[in-house]
Amino acid sequence: MTEMTEITSAVRTAETVAARLNRRYAAERRFRLLGLASIVLSAGFLVLLLGTVIAKGWTGFLQTQIAVEVAFDPQVIDPDGNRAPEVLDTADYPALVRNALAARLAPDADRGTRRDLSAMVSTMGAEQMRRMVAANPSVIGGRATLWLPASDKLDMVYKGQAPREVGADGNALSDRQLGWLAELEKTGQIRKAFNVQFFTGGDSRAPEQAGIWGAVVGSFFSLAVTLLISFPLGVATAVYLEEFAPKNRWTDLIEVNINNLAAVPSVVFGLLGLAVFLNVFHLPRSSPVAGGLVLALICLPTIIIAGRAALKAVPPSIRQAAAGLGASPLQIVAHHVLPLAMPGMLTGTILGMARALGETAPLLMIGMVAFIVDIPKSPLDPSAVLPVQIYLWAGSSERAFVEKTSAAIMVLLLFLVAMNMAAIMLRKKFERRW
Repeated sequence: MTEMTEITSAVRTAETVAARLNRRYAAERRFRLLGLASIVLSAGFLVLLLGTVIAKGWTGFLQTQIAVEVAFDPQVIDPDGNRAPEVLDTADYPALVRNALAARLAPDADRGTRRDLSAMVSTMGAEQMRRMVAANPSVIGGRATLWLPASDKLDMVYKGQAPREVGADGNALSDRQLGWLAELEKTGQIRKAFNVQFFTGGDSRAPEQAGIWGAVVGSFFSLAVTLLISFPLGVATAVYLEEFAPKNRWTDLIEVNINNLAAVPSVVFGLLGLAVFLNVFHLPRSSPVAGGLVLALICLPTIIIAGRAALKAVPPSIRQAAAGLGASPLQIVAHHVLPLAMPGMLTGTILGMARALGETAPLLMIGMVAFIVDIPKSPLDPSAVLPVQIYLWAGSSERAFVEKTSAAIMVLLLFLVAMNMAAIMLRKKFERRW
């Protein structure tokens, strides 16, 4: 009887254990499924975001151009015939564009018709003709077929970013302009070409003339100032705290504050820059030097934390071997520890710089939201940066700026991906496993 009871108890125990194992395995399967579902959901949102940006922005790298046979009328450009540069520079080149379009599309055009014709070509066309005449005055009196950039409205319609139905409400172009567009397409006098202006121009109120080069130069100057300040200070701080600082309450307090600063919202650093760099040191407003100093404050905690982690990864045997050979503490760090930790420090620096490249809020606080047309020549000149330029274009009312905004986001993402890839490659190339 006792033996039978023991057998029954053992069977029940085995059944209980098996049931618990089944529940545990089921819980593990549910956990894996939840993890997989979260990854798929995150990837789906990322694909949706990138797909939306690319769908709206890839056409920003193209520019619609119209072939116009222009007659360089001497009576309009240089009535006196003396070829004075100031006369050539102030000639009525838009009238030449209007006349050329009228001769091609509407020979009997009245004033209203000519106004609609002029609205199909960007003012960049007149500027292009002005530069052409200034470079070669001999073209006066002749004729030439020029590919002139279209206006933003025609550009949107031709790219399919705006409705094109004749008679529809809310059309960007009038029915008459849509007819002219169809005629230009039939004769092959309209095309899409690579948008050089987008990569070489500065900001503009006209969407077809707006470019990112001014913002790119401003970002370069800002990041250069950030790197020159944050990297030496960050590395020096990490080396001191990890290798030389005594372990007491003060160093513990400093470490806690550095870790806390890494989580402080970036707008707080912008307020600090506004109060100190602009109001106390009176640095130029909207300048890359002020923006670079603010971004340096943001990068410092990241560089210090990454630097200390890289120094901790160096085995103590390296220090002990150097000390056994008679090296001083400074020689141990400078000649042995720091070179081995430098790849990790550089990786942290690149990641910190990538974060700085995408910051907008602190730069808005120091006034880098101004409308800047000129390309900055130095870190002291007013300028914008890529994230702020995207913010400005996103708030514009013109439909064509939606395309510009998405295209600029694509360029910014490429820069960020390139910087992160550089950090990964640097870590893979110089990483040592102890």
